[in-house]
Amino acid sequence: MRRHEPTFAILTLAGVLACGPGGKTPTPTMPPSPKPETNMKDAHADAANLFADYLADAFRRSPTAATGAGDHSQDERWPDMSKEGDAKDRAATQGWIEKLAALPEADLDAAMRVDREVVLNQLRYALFGIDELKDADWDPVLYTSLIGSGLDPMITREFASLDVRATSLEKRLDGVAVVVAAAKSRLAHSPHVSTETAIDQNRGLIGLCEQEVPAFAAKVPAKKASLVAAAGRCATALHDFQTFLEKDLLPRSDGDFRLGRAKFEKKLRFELGDAIDIDALAAEARVLLETTKKEMVSTSKELWPVLFPSAKLPALANAEDERVFLRKVLDEVAKDRSTNATIVGDAEKLLTAATAFVKKNDLVTVPTEPCRVIEMPEWRRGVAIAYCDSSGPLEANQETFFAISPTPKGWPEKRVESFYREYNAGMLTDLVVHEAMPGHFLQLMHNNRFPSKVRAVYASGAFVEGWAVYSEWLMSKYGFGGPKVRLQRQKMVLRMCVNALLDHDVHAGSMDEKAALSLMMNEAFQEEGEAVGKWKRARLSSAQLTTYFYGFTEMMKIRHALEGKPGFSERAFHDELLSAGSPTMKLARKAMHAE
Repeated sequence: MRRHEPTFAILTLAGVLACGPGGKTPTPTMPPSPKPETNMKDAHADAANLFADYLADAFRRSPTAATGAGDHSQDERWPDMSKEGDAKDRAATQGWIEKLAALPEADLDAAMRVDREVVLNQLRYALFGIDELKDADWDPVLYTSLIGSGLDPMITREFASLDVRATSLEKRLDGVAVVVAAAKSRLAHSPHVSTETAIDQNRGLIGLCEQEVPAFAAKVPAKKASLVAAAGRCATALHDFQTFLEKDLLPRSDGDFRLGRAKFEKKLRFELGDAIDIDALAAEARVLLETTKKEMVSTSKELWPVLFPSAKLPALANAEDERVFLRKVLDEVAKDRSTNATIVGDAEKLLTAATAFVKKNDLVTVPTEPCRVIEMPEWRRGVAIAYCDSSGPLEANQETFFAISPTPKGWPEKRVESFYREYNAGMLTDLVVHEAMPGHFLQLMHNNRFPSKVRAVYASGAFVEGWAVYSEWLMSKYGFGGPKVRLQRQKMVLRMCVNALLDHDVHAGSMDEKAALSLMMNEAFQEEGEAVGKWKRARLSSAQLTTYFYGFTEMMKIRHALEGKPGFSERAFHDELLSAGSPTMKLARKAMHAE
């Protein structure tokens, strides 16, 4: 989807609105209100109708976002990526802001007031994107991501019959040429890292057209010929885009990858839904980084007799002694690791074990929907090691993919070894917790059951990521995986803090590669391959890397405010926390009465 458009949550489950015939989803409607006084009842109904109309319009303007959310009424279309499309989006967005701002807030119930605040924040974020970020003019990854997210669900998700999905896929394949034309006309001086990444991702898209589409077409004999022909036309357009990226755009890709302090501050506040002080937040991340190092020393002392039974525990007189000590323990733990041939299977076994552990300890209600571990598609590689991709909140047929990315083909053996030293058995265990159980997969299943569709669709990234990091803490607290996994969980906290520092210092400052790699490798004990990859991610994205730290620390504040009260239980607390959808942390504090 278009980055400057409102962020639809595509990692969600359990849609209340069922798809109609032919995979089409009816216009979203809001749940019935209770029976308030007449003026509140009328205002509530007016607001419900307005939200439903807004979602329908937003989905028409963002067809790929609609697909991701589980509304399949737009599955044959692409968004208008031209400058004229931006102008139309801006006018529509401004119009919706005015309509929602005119709602008589005092007459709305508490839930509807939250919905109104959530949507207004997203709309204002969208205007900021159109007017100031202008991603479509400089970021080629915007286009490769859009194309991939528009084509892939038609092949991989079983939301409708093969015939219906094949028809939509054919239309979308034939529309790619228009998207490519818009990209070629708009992209000017892109950051070099963005163009390089788009080149790699576009190769994956070409492979999707030339290999995956024909394989899918073979399952639909009646449409095989036309679908393969459309895939050929799409591949031609993508080959043309590849030539443009490599021969035209790359030589003039001298744009600045830094967002700049003013834009970063605005974007981060929109992303978090809170008027945070960006410098204070970075300072808090630095404090937690140092505190967690001390915790890692304690865990490493616990592990030392197991890892080095014949060696005396070394004296730790200063910070440098502790750093050397931690590195020695981490190096030893990293010897137990997967390979490219085993990592997907290992993740599957760990998911089964984590699910059983959550149930045994009665930590939170476990969803019944399936979660499948897959190898990450080629077109989605190059940014993160793993992701959780769940059906949207409006989807009738719920399914979740937990994707793991083996090392890219062509990596030298030393770099492959470094990768798996970072994602050793303990770290892979923690990653499964974060992405699947009881992390993203579980939380997003709860999210999709929330009756307010606007709040389920507009999931807060800080809440989603905050819960995933919190779930790592929770599983470690109860002993999942023992001290080796606890050590890796603590190392992940270092990574989370460094993520926030990178985000701040790259986009609101002038951090260079040398300083970034030093921060990650020397202070967070990351392997070189992981650090190099994160340096790339920090330049490709902005504001997202901070969501982990902010979301987790805010979620811990909610827990600390409530866990000492009579009758507190893990399951009841977590189920209540997850029952309000995925609101901003500011709204979550209000919902839990933890302010």
